[in-house]
Amino acid sequence: MAALRATAPGGRERWERTNYADRTVELYAGPASALAAALGAWRVRPAAGVAVAVAGLCGAYDDVAGDHRRGFRAHMAALRDGEVTSGAVKLFGISAAGLVAGALMKERVVDKVLAGVVIAGAAHFVNLVDVRPGRAAGAVVALGLAGMGRSELAAVAVGAAGAVLPDDLGERAMIGDAGAHALGAALGAAVVEGNGRVGLVAHVAAVVAAAVCGDAVSRVSAEGTFRSAQASCHSCE
Repeated sequence: MAALRATAPGGRERWERTNYADRTVELYAGPASALAAALGAWRVRPAAGVAVAVAGLCGAYDDVAGDHRRGFRAHMAALRDGEVTSGAVKLFGISAAGLVAGALMKERVVDKVLAGVVIAGAAHFVNLVDVRPGRAAGAVVALGLAGMGRSELAAVAVGAAGAVLPDDLGERAMIGDAGAHALGAALGAAVVEGNGRVGLVAHVAAVVAAAVCGDAVSRVSAEGTFRSAQASCHSCE
């Protein structure tokens, strides 16, 4: 992260964002945590490293070309109209990478599919909770610590998230979609490495439930914003 801050490729403005409190924060923590997680995962399980790298790249694309639409349905509706949103790129890119990694990390067909869903779903889950400073990285540290006795990949996820957590909590930097998706994929890969079929099924249920709830919240939020805009327009008439 220090190297990125020193060089600021493309200029410092490209690496600055405004957070929920209207403070300017740096985005260096995203690529830094994604790269650390990908390299660490590669050393343990190359397939996991590839999935983490793809998740980070897809997230980075969304950080650069982000779309205001939120929720699965909104991105699918845009796709039906012939528009490929950054959200759709994340959905298909991370899902494909997760399924490939799952297929390489497990032996039986059912387990391969379950593993892919866990990796992609965990990437999505961590991004869902990234709504305030430190929540995503903190969640990865907390959940990863619980699995360190069963998976080396858990240590990778914890290390990468823990390295950026102080700057994230201090609102000096943010991990963005690049960091959140990469750390989530690393966490998902750790779950896959440390669990058999029963554990995978339980985690699939958890990430699917989180995705459904997250989509519902996004839809309600979007509808609320639309109604507020309508009310503002009416008040101006």
